[in-house]
Amino acid sequence: MGKSITRKIIEKHLVSGEMIPGREIGLRIDQTLTQDATGTMAWLQFEAIGIGKVRTDLSVSYVDHNTLQMGFRNPDDHRYLRTVAAKSGAVFSAPGTGICHQLHLENFAKPGATLIGSDSHTPTAGGIGAMAMGAGGLSVALAMAGQPYFIPMPKVVKVHLTGELTGWAQGKDVILELLRRLTVKGGVGKVFEYAGPGVATLSVPDRATVTNMGAELGATTSIFPADEKTRDFLARMGRAADFTELVADADAEYDEIIEINLSELEPLVAQPHMPDRVCKVKDLAGKKIDQVAIGSCTNSSYSDLKNTAQILRGRQTPADTDLMISPGSKQVMKMLAREGLIEPLLDAGARVLECTCGPCIGMGGSPTSGGVSVRTFNRNFEGRSGTLDGQVYLVSAQTAARLALEGEFTDPATWGPAPERVSLPDDVPSIRDLFLFPPADGSKVEIKRGPNIVALEDFDALPETIEAKVLLKVGDDITTDHILPAGAEITALRSNIPAISQYIFSRVDAGFVARMKEHGKGVILGGENYGQGSSREHAALGPRHLGVKAVIVKSLARIHRANLVNFGILPLLLADPADYDRLAEGADLTIPAGAMTPGGTIEIAVAGGKPVAVTNDLTKKELEIIQAGGLLNAVRNES
Repeated sequence: MGKSITRKIIEKHLVSGEMIPGREIGLRIDQTLTQDATGTMAWLQFEAIGIGKVRTDLSVSYVDHNTLQMGFRNPDDHRYLRTVAAKSGAVFSAPGTGICHQLHLENFAKPGATLIGSDSHTPTAGGIGAMAMGAGGLSVALAMAGQPYFIPMPKVVKVHLTGELTGWAQGKDVILELLRRLTVKGGVGKVFEYAGPGVATLSVPDRATVTNMGAELGATTSIFPADEKTRDFLARMGRAADFTELVADADAEYDEIIEINLSELEPLVAQPHMPDRVCKVKDLAGKKIDQVAIGSCTNSSYSDLKNTAQILRGRQTPADTDLMISPGSKQVMKMLAREGLIEPLLDAGARVLECTCGPCIGMGGSPTSGGVSVRTFNRNFEGRSGTLDGQVYLVSAQTAARLALEGEFTDPATWGPAPERVSLPDDVPSIRDLFLFPPADGSKVEIKRGPNIVALEDFDALPETIEAKVLLKVGDDITTDHILPAGAEITALRSNIPAISQYIFSRVDAGFVARMKEHGKGVILGGENYGQGSSREHAALGPRHLGVKAVIVKSLARIHRANLVNFGILPLLLADPADYDRLAEGADLTIPAGAMTPGGTIEIAVAGGKPVAVTNDLTKKELEIIQAGGLLNAVRNES
């Protein structure tokens, strides 16, 4: 039997387990990336492990999320990240250099390498054939320490592409089409591997957009072949030596096959408040647009922004439509400036923002109350923009630029010829000198910590019996933004767990934290796909700090499930989903935690009612981690 790209990479990096879907495997990790919103905690955890130097081929610490320097907290975190990277042997990317995924694609990602990052959109690097996965910060810290990364062996889905994109259709429309078909739950436990003659027609930036937003499917990762397009991209980036051809065998077998004819795609849009609420742009014709935002790790490449400038050149946006543009890196900005493409953006009325995540995570650029915001981002969760009732729509950069000129949704058939597809110039300017590479000997480097950086908390081991109330009941598709909102005020507290924990579920139920403080411990009841979205482990750390002992749900998102395990919170699954309806907030539960076995079933006693059966999908190792009180405790116990 021939092998898929995914199986080839896993086989090469396998350190434990069997390559049978659903079975736990351990992978050797070549590269890691962190960003400042999750990275400060990851580096504190790395320090707590106590090995001193990173043991990966490459680890990069990026600052791209919390770049608003309002007060001392964010700049103090940036100083800490710079000094701990120098001491520990990691590369540091300073604020404003660019967005981690765009920078990593341009400068460090390699075909065939394994990469995990403390950001759910790390799969962007799959656009050049890396096996890149989002993970919680503690998992990344352990990978930096040379430990394997453990995941269930994923199923491999072949996405067979035929035809070629035409007109205004872009790479973004490929992933929006998959989200339309499969929903945000459709990729759980799967890798999406792209193949077929249509692959050769997609540029690396198009491919990276697809793999980036594959995270919205719940996928483990997404990956494209490393082919001639990849070779050309790396050569133009000055990295020809990093190219290795990587393609699936002609007779490779897959668990599933999905067919997409690129020639049939047209501009699509995800409607509020989920990336899978997809329709055709033309179906929304006549809807007024208050704001357009172009950028993010999904669509901030040179090709996206060159096309944007070409569309806007010589025209202005309506006075009542605000336009913001965030280039993905200083390399992108330099190429645009050299070709005279900044001026058309400014003349059109756009605000050109710093090379950071910015509005994507609610870090400025929020829409007006109830305003319609058209964005090239990857998520449109309720409140994520910073405006609770903001109506966020997701489109490609080219569609966003055209709609910015219209001030309302219109039919793409009326837009005229689409701009030509963009290739990188032959002489791409390097920004390699902007990265801070670690000294050969970092022993004399002083790690500098600000007063907002709080030492890690020690968590107790799992008790034999948990007696606690259901202190919150929520529905389906609860995101990590629901659990812990983003935005300037809250993300500045990412290195201070006691402080940031005061915001847990603050936009869902303002009384939740007070109830947790009153009772000292509690249980959360949820529906399907609980914890989807960002990899932010603070959405598990905060509840753990408050005293959450277990979450009982119908199903869990992959990364959040791993984070719950890492911090010793029981992830329990309702054996009968109908029991969700008969469990109420305030119910008193008795959970026989000591009776749990990997993959087994236990009965939870409900005061005044019938017991509820719950199962788990934990491995023996994961259950031992929870019993120890979390992964750091388990690692310490082993040493």
